[in-house]
Order: sequence, then C-alpha cells, then structure tokens
Amino acid sequence: MNNDIDQMLYLVLHIGEAYCQADWNYKDICSPFTRMYYVTEGHAQIILPDKTQDLRPGFMYIIPAFTPHSYVCREEFSHYYIHIYNESGHDILEDWNLPTEIEPESGILSRIRKLQMLCPGMALTQTDPQYYDNSSSLDRNIRKNKQRELYARVESRGIIYQLLAQFLHEATPKQYVEDERITQMLEYIRTNLTAPLDLDAMATLSCLSKDYLVRIFKREMKMTPTAYINKKRIEKAQLRLVTETTSIKELAYQLGFGGQTYFNRIFKRITGQTPLGYRKKARDMV
Repeated sequence: MNNDIDQMLYLVLHIGEAYCQADWNYKDICSPFTRMYYVTEGHAQIILPDKTQDLRPGFMYIIPAFTPHSYVCREEFSHYYIHIYNESGHDILEDWNLPTEIEPESGILSRIRKLQMLCPGMALTQTDPQYYDNSSSLDRNIRKNKQRELYARVESRGIIYQLLAQFLHEATPKQYVEDERITQMLEYIRTNLTAPLDLDAMATLSCLSKDYLVRIFKREMKMTPTAYINKKRIEKAQLRLVTETTSIKELAYQLGFGGQTYFNRIFKRITGQTPLGYRKKARDMV
C-alpha cells in the first residue's frame, strides 16, 4: 500500500455552489478526476456500483476518479462541488477504502468557501457532465489553475489536503489479497507500470515459477498478471487521452505497450472504443 503523500499533487478543476431544481439527473458518469460534495439543502442520491448513497445537508461525499456512478434528484437540491485532479503518476486514494459519506468537523464549509475564493473563474457554467468532463475543459482549467498567484496555489493545495483528510481519517487500507507475494507484486507493477514488465522477471523477483505466479495471481485477483497490467495502463491512458495532446502512437510507447496496434486492440477490448474514438468523443462533448 502506498502512503507517499508526495504523490498527492492535486489541482482544483472546478469549484462552486450549485442550485438544482430536480434536474441533477445524469447517468453513467466515469471521470478521470475525484469529486467532493458538501450538501447545504435538499436531498439527492448517487448510484454507485455497490450501493445507493443518499445525500444529506451538512454531510460531505467523495467519488474517487474512475468510479462509475449516476445522480438522481427529484427535488430542490443545493451543494458545493470540488473536482480535483491528481498530477502524480499514482493516485494514492486508490489504495484506501474511503467512506462515501462523512460528517465533517466544524469549519469545513468556511474552508470550502475560502477555496472557492482562491479559485476564481472555476465554477461550472453547466451541471451536465458532458459540458465539462472532456479534454478541452480539463486542459483549460489545469492551465487556469497553474496561472494563479503562488500564494493561492499553495493555500488551495493546503485546503484540499484538509478536505481529503476528513475522509482519510475514517478510511481503511485496501486489502487486495491475502498472499503477501502478490501484494508485493502489485506494488511492483504500480511502481513500474510504464516500464517493460516481463512475467519471467516478475516470477524471479517473487521467487516463484512463472506458471505458479500466474496461477496464484489469478486466484487472488480474478485475472492474469497481464490482464491486470493492461487494465491499469488503460486507466492511465484514459486520463492522458482526455488531459493531454500526446499522439496515440507516442502514448502507446510511453505506457509500455510497445506499439500502437497492440495498444489500440487492448484499449478497445477494455473500453469498447478505440483510443482515437475515445479522445474524439471527449473533445466533441463541448
């Protein structure tokens, strides 16, 4: 499990207060950034893969990056939203089971309002994710964030840490597997995700035969090492296709796929789209 807070390089993408008239109803959202909400009035729901979460005034909520979800709202509903993007190579929030809902300590709302003051021009003009969850919007707001005064960027990051700490205070480390050898292997894969990863080398590192490594890895993770590596690389590719202009060919090599053809095939197998189609869809949704 990764506890390196130096990998918490968060930028604010969007922040503001939203007033919804039973119209916050959006389906099948899966964003490359983390969302936090502080509810002030009304009631709504977030439909998550494993549960339906009621949203209540005075509570905070978090949806980590790449979490599929939908919103349901049937009445007036007001909330503050904070969307944050991690520039680090690995988001350590992935290594923790975060509570979806918390009752934050007193003073949190004033800190959210201060963060909003420090991030002018970053409020959403539309609450529909198709208008902001795309490459043009993300790239624009990443640049806007970095163009602010140094003091504002430093203070903003400090407040983000304080907000995340509310959730991490009640979080528990993810226990991926029972076999310590596989735990070590997962950490090795995450640390070296963009480098060539050879099963023979990993087997040697684990002091196992390749066949036995594949067998116990599949038993613990419900997929082969190669499938897991491809899954994590494609997640990183999805983020970079939305937030960068790097060519698909170059991206394939940078992520360790060895070539664009193989990258295209794996990307489509996992996402149902080609990398070019995925990027084009993100750019068209403006």
